[in-house]
Amino acid sequence: MVFCVTVISVEVTRFPEPADPAPQWQTTAAPADQPRRARRLAMLGDSTAVGLGDPLPNRGGWRGVGPLAAAALGVAGDGYLNPSFEGARMKDVLTRQMPAVLRFRPEVALLVVGMNDTLRPDFDAEQISADLTELIRTLAVHGTLLVPVRFHDHGKVFRLPPSIKRALSARVAALNEVIDAVVAAEGVPCLDLDAMPGAYDLPSWSVDRLHPSERGHRMLALGFTALLAEAGFAVPEPVSLACSGGVQPSTASHVLWLVARGLPWLWRRGREFLPYAVAIMWRSFRERVD
Repeated sequence: MVFCVTVISVEVTRFPEPADPAPQWQTTAAPADQPRRARRLAMLGDSTAVGLGDPLPNRGGWRGVGPLAAAALGVAGDGYLNPSFEGARMKDVLTRQMPAVLRFRPEVALLVVGMNDTLRPDFDAEQISADLTELIRTLAVHGTLLVPVRFHDHGKVFRLPPSIKRALSARVAALNEVIDAVVAAEGVPCLDLDAMPGAYDLPSWSVDRLHPSERGHRMLALGFTALLAEAGFAVPEPVSLACSGGVQPSTASHVLWLVARGLPWLWRRGREFLPYAVAIMWRSFRERVD
């Protein structure tokens, strides 16, 4: 899921490797017949983590997957933290979001980030791997289980020219390969958006086809909490897929968003992504000629 990106220069602060690699969230879990209660939850990532696509009434901002998952886990209002912001990349989560989470010390942190990385000319799969590994390990040594996502095929939801679709698919495949390797090595759960029931149904998406609708956010929250239940956490109020409490955006608001936010975003990201897409087209052409 992707959205408007602001390029920010940051100084990277590396956190120390834990002396004992055993995650505290595993070693302190309750017995299987006594699920562990999560009293604090953090939501990390980009605009999907912010909640775009699931507006609250009376211009009350965004709700989204984080508050829905918190309600399912029985987390109180003061037990929820969301330092995510629009346009965030994996490096942003490590350097700008994780310090607040370390101070908050939640039992669980949910992560939706990576698609902004795929659209940038400096996409670096190895660096994403290193950053995600550091996120998981640093949070684990502080007692926090980090649950990331692996991504779906955006070309099945957002219509793109074939060449650009191939280029984006290649980038997403590279991103997913990194995520798969890291979660396997670190032994943490991961929500597979491609395998999530209803992931490619249009009602699961907002008008921009880039962010989940309220139903889509509910599906994410349901998927995350199902993984947490498997990891030994209590889910006293399972997420309902019936939409309620949010606002169904009007046609006028859809058009306004597209004009004010969507089209400028597509223009900026398209200019950055185009050279990579052209390279994919050229390689495809050479392969057919040869």
